[in-house]
Amino acid sequence: MPKLTKRCVDAAEPKDTDFFVWDDELPGFGLRVFNSGKRSYLVQYRAGGRTRRVTIGPHGIWTPEEARREARSLLGRIAKGDNPAEEREIDRKAITVTELCQRYFTDADHGLILGKKRQPKKPSTLLTDRGRVDRHIIPLLGSRLVKDVNTTDVNRFLKDVSAGKTKADEKTRRYGRAIVRGGQGTASRTTGLLGGIFSYAVMHGIIATNPVRGVRRPADRVRDRHLSNEEYRVLGEILGWADEIGDHGNAAAMVRLLAFTGCRRGEIINLRWDEVDETKGCFRLRDSKEGRSTRPIGRAAFDILGQIRPDVESGYVFRGTVDGKPFLGFPRAWASILKNSDLSGITPHVLRHSFASTANDLGFTEATIAAMLGHSRGTVTSRYVHHVDDALVAAADTVASQISSFIRSRRSNEVENTAETLPNGLAIGQIFPIAAE
Repeated sequence: MPKLTKRCVDAAEPKDTDFFVWDDELPGFGLRVFNSGKRSYLVQYRAGGRTRRVTIGPHGIWTPEEARREARSLLGRIAKGDNPAEEREIDRKAITVTELCQRYFTDADHGLILGKKRQPKKPSTLLTDRGRVDRHIIPLLGSRLVKDVNTTDVNRFLKDVSAGKTKADEKTRRYGRAIVRGGQGTASRTTGLLGGIFSYAVMHGIIATNPVRGVRRPADRVRDRHLSNEEYRVLGEILGWADEIGDHGNAAAMVRLLAFTGCRRGEIINLRWDEVDETKGCFRLRDSKEGRSTRPIGRAAFDILGQIRPDVESGYVFRGTVDGKPFLGFPRAWASILKNSDLSGITPHVLRHSFASTANDLGFTEATIAAMLGHSRGTVTSRYVHHVDDALVAAADTVASQISSFIRSRRSNEVENTAETLPNGLAIGQIFPIAAE
């Protein structure tokens, strides 16, 4: 066998089938001559009882001397136990972060990704997860191979999202917009989701370790915003005007229910008449953040429901404009009702915190408050959540009554001229434009 030199390589004429020319000085180093005339340098060795080949590169781009140096390096690694051919095969089969996320959501859609209480993740949770993946994870890490992502990359991802590198403001549908701001809270929650996705990769043998493990995330800011007695009064004034105008009747009733019950926004939007049990003084929610949940409800809330004509056809307490759907336009109506007022910055969840704060001021225990809110914290609360007794209904009634006394508008039923202004000097038309669902 000749030593592979440029003259030797150029003299190797193609044949009907591929053939090899081996170097006589470096065993395992050779040249493959294809029937097309292409020539390529390679290393051949045995590992695990099999013959393996690793291509170095084509002649012309690689000179014989350069290929020989690369071959020495590869053969040195092989002598130490490495398997370059297998490593390259793994690299070819390696998936990107985008592909991993696609696999994750495919399994999640089939109920194979478990969340709280080892139950499949809810569609609403998966919708939020998809938003975080599409807005943050894929733009920053999507093209990276999963096996190459390390702790340094995750820390950089956390920093970039916190700094607003992925912020965006774009149109999502005819009347919709997606406003992405980033920030520490978003960074912390999205990194938590990323850790869950990488745990999925570990479980399926895609990677050996989770690169998110050990990364220190900023603590989520505790949401302790709640309404003062004066702010409740202002809210009552605003709702009184909303009742008079008539465009936001459903939304105003929903706001009062949120205030009197401490329920989550989605629980009121999707509330059905067959979940309302006035006789026992409770809502029997088929689905909530904690799964099935029974909530004690005060008399003030049932008074609001008593003013609503039941819709037998859809079954929803607050029917939407689309057949078979609830009133999905509530978020826009909420923003419209509070627009330009002193409460314009609050979210519906603030009413939930305010309910808890009022209950605490009235002296109720943490377990009782948690039961009224539908939390699941420990055995005592769990028993309350599934069984509503008279004491718990009385507690809910006391809290709802107290909030009702705060929120009752002194201006209700006193409006004679729709050109009047609110206490902050704004005309009604400025605060209550018609909000389509």
